[in-house]
Amino acid sequence: MSAPRFSGESHEASGDIPRSLKPVGCLAGAAQRTAAARAPDTRGRPAEKDQTSLPKCAGISLKPEHFRDVLNAQPMVGFFEVHAENYMVDGGPFHHYLQQIRDRYSLSLHGVGLSIGGDEALDEEHLNRLARLIDRYEPNAFSEHLAWSGHGGVFFNDLLPLTYDRETLDRVCDHVDRTQERLQRVMLLENPSTYFSLAGSTMNEGQFMAEVIVRTGCGLLLDVNNVYVSSVNNGCDASAALWQLPVRHAAQIHLAGFTIEHDAAGARLLIDSHGAAVDAAVWTLYEEVVAELGRVPTLLERDHDVPSLATLVSEAGRADAVMASRTEAGGHQMEVVS
Repeated sequence: MSAPRFSGESHEASGDIPRSLKPVGCLAGAAQRTAAARAPDTRGRPAEKDQTSLPKCAGISLKPEHFRDVLNAQPMVGFFEVHAENYMVDGGPFHHYLQQIRDRYSLSLHGVGLSIGGDEALDEEHLNRLARLIDRYEPNAFSEHLAWSGHGGVFFNDLLPLTYDRETLDRVCDHVDRTQERLQRVMLLENPSTYFSLAGSTMNEGQFMAEVIVRTGCGLLLDVNNVYVSSVNNGCDASAALWQLPVRHAAQIHLAGFTIEHDAAGARLLIDSHGAAVDAAVWTLYEEVVAELGRVPTLLERDHDVPSLATLVSEAGRADAVMASRTEAGGHQMEVVS
């Protein structure tokens, strides 16, 4: 389960900019991490170039309170990302500003409402709205979550966990196939944040996601913060959990902050809130990924307690610095895809 990611409001063409949207089993032990990290990845094809044409540098979330600042300052970031469901209307101030920003920057479109992991057929009307939005802005990447958020006609403003078994795998693959067929593009699938393990799972998250990638040809949106949050909440080694995922298929990376709470027993519980700066432990995991992969388009997410545009740009600059230092040390060359 994750923190709510988006507002269900529609923003029609009238008045000023609306107020800021209110966005929405233990893995291998540490001893296995080194072998997992260095072993050849035989789980399907590596990330293909047509999965994303984002520049291989850092971008930030585009928030309504920053629309005018972005147009005035034109900050040095690689791309912006928006939640698709906040733009599923024909007009209004959100589209007025997004079109101008899209004319100047690369764009990543991030969905939160398809319910890819749901046990019902996908909502075809939602898919149609998404297809129209993609046709309108031609984003450089489209992504969704390995989660479910609706059942029986009821929508939950949350991203809920799956049982990792064969029946769920078949259903998720069918939904990814249908999404890619309707949108006529490859999508990226994001690893979720979790707060407990489901007893019915017969494979771990990495095995499950690797199977989806092999069977559907989709790409991986690697959320490094989600890896850390899930690992702490489930009592696992974060680095081992990271390398059980099909990391070499990552076509985009997300970094974000979490909040710390405590469960009924007093144990620390991390919430994927996107309401704080990226934690030092998440930066360390990100450095591991960059050392292995080189430059990957990296988004700094912020949905709650949104700071100034300058603060977000500065955090993106840190990700760019990590990519520059790690790739130079490893001999990877910078590649920017238009």
